[in-house]
Amino acid sequence: MADWGPVVVAVVLFVLLSPGLLFQLPGRNRVVDFGNMHTSWVSILIHAVIFFGLITIFLIAIGVHIYTG
Repeated sequence: MADWGPVVVAVVLFVLLSPGLLFQLPGRNRVVDFGNMHTSWVSILIHAVIFFGLITIFLIAIGVHIYTG
């Protein structure tokens, strides 16, 4: 049986934490901009750190597992 938990968690977090798609932290004009579709290297770095922290929590601390078949 295949464990699809890490794949699903990584894809969902990647889509939700893409800088500029839903929100951008830090924004160009404010601390948080919503749906502006612009990005900067600082925003990419901050979103990568948030992604790493959340994926570590979900996969190691909580241990999300989805088995198929």
